[in-house]
Order: sequence, then C-alpha cells, then structure tokens
Amino acid sequence: MLKNDLILRNPLRLMGHENEAIVPQGGFGAVLARAGVGKTALIVQVALNSMLQQKNVLHVSLNEPVDKVSLWYQEVLTSLANQYHVRQIKELWESIQMHRFIMTFKVEGFSVPKLEERVKDLTEQQIFNPHMVIIDGLPFDESLRTPLEGLKAFSENHRLHLWFTVTTHRHETPDVDGLPVQLSGVADLFDAAIQLQPEGKKIHIRCLKGGPEDAEACDQLLDPSTMLIQDPKNA
Repeated sequence: MLKNDLILRNPLRLMGHENEAIVPQGGFGAVLARAGVGKTALIVQVALNSMLQQKNVLHVSLNEPVDKVSLWYQEVLTSLANQYHVRQIKELWESIQMHRFIMTFKVEGFSVPKLEERVKDLTEQQIFNPHMVIIDGLPFDESLRTPLEGLKAFSENHRLHLWFTVTTHRHETPDVDGLPVQLSGVADLFDAAIQLQPEGKKIHIRCLKGGPEDAEACDQLLDPSTMLIQDPKNA
C-alpha cells in the first residue's frame, strides 16, 4: 500500500509522463544542470519510481563513492515519505533497496566494454538484472560521440532505459538548436532531455526534448530545500 501510494503520487506525473514513457526501451534520457543544482536528486527520483514498481535500477557513479550515492537514495526517499506523511520509512526502504545496485568507476577508467563486462557478470551470476541504468558523472565533450553510440547499442541489446546526468556551465550559450552545447552534437541519440534552470530562489524543470505537447505540463519546479519535484501551483 505504501509503495502504491507513492507511485500514484509520483511527481514525474506532473510532467505528463511516467519516467519510462519519457525514455523507451533502448532509449536515452538526460538530466542537465550546472554543478550543485540538483541533477542527482532528480535522477534518484526517477530511479526510486522504478524501484517502487519492483524494477531494477543500476546506478553507475563516476565521481562519488557507493556510500554517498546510497545516502542520496535514502535522503530523497525520506523526503518523499515525509512529504506524503508515510511513517514506515525503514520498512519501505528495506522493501525496495534490493532493486538497486550501485557500481562505481573512475572517470578515466570508464568504458563501454568495461561496463558491459561488469553487467554481464551480474546477470550471468543472477546477482542483478537491470531494467534501468543511470550513468552519473560522464563528461560530455566532443570526444563522446563514439562511446555514446556504443552505449546506445548496449542499451538496445539489453532493452534498457538509460539515463545520464550532464553538467552544464553558467558561461555557455545554447547552440543554434537551443540545446546546451554538451548535448547539441549528440542530440539525435537522445529521446528526452530535461534541464534544471535556477532563477532566483526557484529551480525550474524544463523539457528540452521529449516532453509533453503541453509545455506548461513540463515546466515544473524543484524545491531547493527538499530537492523534490513540486507543482508550481503549490510553490
């Protein structure tokens, strides 16, 4: 009942989608923002929604240790539970944590073949079979096209929903297509792109690609105090 309640109250519904409808099997999604704005908090909410539905999420972190990533999940789930007055937080966490596996790499040591090898080990030993993969901290630069194409083939072969966090920078101006420069050269590989834009004391969530036809349905806010998605009407 607790899980069903949180699924029904899934804040991603405010954007007109379930998270998996935003990114199809084999597809790519991106959460873009400047450092410290809330990329990981938002992507953890995407992950938790799948975990609540008993779907496995592999979180690949390239810049944080396992214990810090795990703490993010517990803190976001606690904030969600508090927001909806769910008291049995410990029981809820124990019932869903088995649906998440954290894998870490050093940025310079990360490659598609290494990821494939480690995922193959997990699945062949029946330790963990991911439904969604999050790659958190991959530097998006001009040399990323080939690795992303490899990850696209990996995602399609395993029928995964694959999400990335992408760090943007304050001084950069969008490309001619309106997309941040980090994504403009590889945008054809992505089904969805969601950007976090701070304005004063508010953090706007905007769909750059793959959002609902109704633009207002996508333009939501991330609460700076809880890092949870909120309805602008309640802001």
